[in-house]
Amino acid sequence: MANKIIGIDLGGTSIKFGILTLEGEVQDKWSIPTNILEDGKHIVPDIIASINHRIDLYKLDKSDFVGIGMGTPGTVNIEKGTVKAAFNLNWENTQEVGPVIAKAVGLPFVLDNDANVAALGEAWVGAGENNPDVVFITLGTGVGGGIISAGNLIHGVAGAAGEIGHICVEPHDGFACTCGNFGCLETLTSATGIVRLANKFAEEYEGVSNIKAAIDNGDMVTSKDIFVAAEAGDSFALTVVDKFAYYLGFACANLGSTLNPDSIVIGGGVSAAGEFLREKVEAYFKKYAFSTVRNTTKIKLAVLGNDAGIIGAASLALKFKGE
Repeated sequence: MANKIIGIDLGGTSIKFGILTLEGEVQDKWSIPTNILEDGKHIVPDIIASINHRIDLYKLDKSDFVGIGMGTPGTVNIEKGTVKAAFNLNWENTQEVGPVIAKAVGLPFVLDNDANVAALGEAWVGAGENNPDVVFITLGTGVGGGIISAGNLIHGVAGAAGEIGHICVEPHDGFACTCGNFGCLETLTSATGIVRLANKFAEEYEGVSNIKAAIDNGDMVTSKDIFVAAEAGDSFALTVVDKFAYYLGFACANLGSTLNPDSIVIGGGVSAAGEFLREKVEAYFKKYAFSTVRNTTKIKLAVLGNDAGIIGAASLALKFKGE
């Protein structure tokens, strides 16, 4: 009786693996470095070798497993099991991934975009508490997201649904985004975005502030530095964090009024600012959201951390359960 699933979280620096129960409990996890040399041609063989090695190591039988799910950067064709435009993997052109791994490991395989997969993890056994309507926003180097509505991951016609980082929140005076537009959420509420905001505000701020002094001095200031200073009462840092929360709360309000999910879950490295950040985002969310949404959609913090990817990826494989 198959009672395990495998989840893979493919990233630019490491590939994380997990063996899970069908209820989403991680029984074992490990990782290997991502070898992106030679147009990323080593990535798929490395994944195959690592899974087969682990199964042999624990003397597990392939019949113990329902299947394998994986989250990957780039543009994913779910039906064909291909990935392209994953530039941090050196996968510019279309890569055949799914059929190759399925054949070499001997298990059914499914993949999806990494931000979508993290959303599934948080929705399933994380802050989403297995509710069928959850939006997940991940704040890291960039801003990603995933939308689960009526229990289904929303992909859109070209797989670009859930590109929350590219909601325009500053149409008139926005920073340039890597996508070619200006004022995207990602340019303002990513780890680099808040530092950009701080640099912009530092030009006009005249009060006393350690963070402003550090910026004026040309010192390296991180998003963490800004949040720590704000929580300690630095008035300049508080101004920056308030603007950050405004942009994120404004985007959450529009997502909420469009989808009315049970919760909008905020994760990623920047969310380590915790309750201090969450309550500020919630205040702006409540200010701009439709009244019914304001009273029914919750703003939450993610709880799974780095495990969201492997857990969500593994949950993709549950679709093979009845097959």
